[in-house]
Amino acid sequence: MDIPDPPPPVNAAAAAAAPTATAADVADDPLSSPYASLNSHCHELSILQDLACRGAWRTILDKVARARSLSLLSKPHEHLIYLTFNLLSMVKLRRFSDAQQELQTLEDNLESKQYVYGSYPDHYPNHQPGSMVPFALRWLHAHLPFTLGNRQLSLDRLYLLLHFVRDKMSKSFDNTSEVSINLWKKREAFVLNTIISHHLSQKEFKVCLSLLKASISGGEEDPVMVSKLGYIQLQYGDLEGGKKSFESVEKMVLAREDGDVELKNLVSRNKALMYLVEKDYVSAVREYDECMERDGSDVVAINNKAICLMYLRDLSDSIKVLESALERVPTMALNETLVVNLCSMYELAYVNHGDIKKTLSNWIARVAPDDFDTSCTRI
Repeated sequence: MDIPDPPPPVNAAAAAAAPTATAADVADDPLSSPYASLNSHCHELSILQDLACRGAWRTILDKVARARSLSLLSKPHEHLIYLTFNLLSMVKLRRFSDAQQELQTLEDNLESKQYVYGSYPDHYPNHQPGSMVPFALRWLHAHLPFTLGNRQLSLDRLYLLLHFVRDKMSKSFDNTSEVSINLWKKREAFVLNTIISHHLSQKEFKVCLSLLKASISGGEEDPVMVSKLGYIQLQYGDLEGGKKSFESVEKMVLAREDGDVELKNLVSRNKALMYLVEKDYVSAVREYDECMERDGSDVVAINNKAICLMYLRDLSDSIKVLESALERVPTMALNETLVVNLCSMYELAYVNHGDIKKTLSNWIARVAPDDFDTSCTRI
């Protein structure tokens, strides 16, 4: 979840000339202080962040309802932040119609004047105009129509959001920090991945390839994006193209000196995927083992290793791999795909698989986040 984008720094001369702006105002204004705590930006923001990280979406809904009923939100940007948390919680809980009703309380144009700091001089006397709309709210505004069956509207809004992000990145400000630049790069990748996921769901491979190639050729190559290009090339049947993409990723990672574990695991998972295509499951397991040695919480490697073992007819070890992961790192390993695979293996391995799945389901009910789909244990 993102807090609202901070407005541009105030021109010192303009601030001094403003009759309502005093030195004390500037010092006490949390939105202009880089050292302010989350709670100084918004009422109980740190608590909302923590609840979101733990998947306590129902508690967030209660917090938002309480803050609204007791009028604890005093500034316009606080209402937008709480609305964003409320929307995200509803989407996570698959209450899409309720989320749509909540979203309709906003103007459809998020660039409206009522969403800029400059429209509220009494609340923000020391700020030039700048949007107070959280980036997460922009993304939810684009994503929600898809959940309600309106794929085209969602795609239209996502492409507009991608243009918005790239427009921000193209404007160079003297005061733009490296942290801010990296944040906008991550946002660009996030929106682009969302768009690609929509096109992949309809097997529109050419569109996906075009988007990725344009993104990769447009600047510094990102190993993650090049890997995604390789995945789509494999799905499209271009095995040689996928192999070349993965080799390119390996060269990029080897050229780095930071020894990033995530990138090393990315290279190993790419190699394993090529082995899977060739049905060399033993070699694939070896690559996944290397990933797990570097990072015991690499859920993709854990899940895929278990599938390879199942293909090698080692169902017992396959089940042990998944059960061990759930026991060691439940917060990381507890996702629907892994649980569905584990339940499928139970059905193949045990006559009393119904009782075993019931035990698993009861355990999940105690430890899973609110948005976990418990129906995945009833396959």
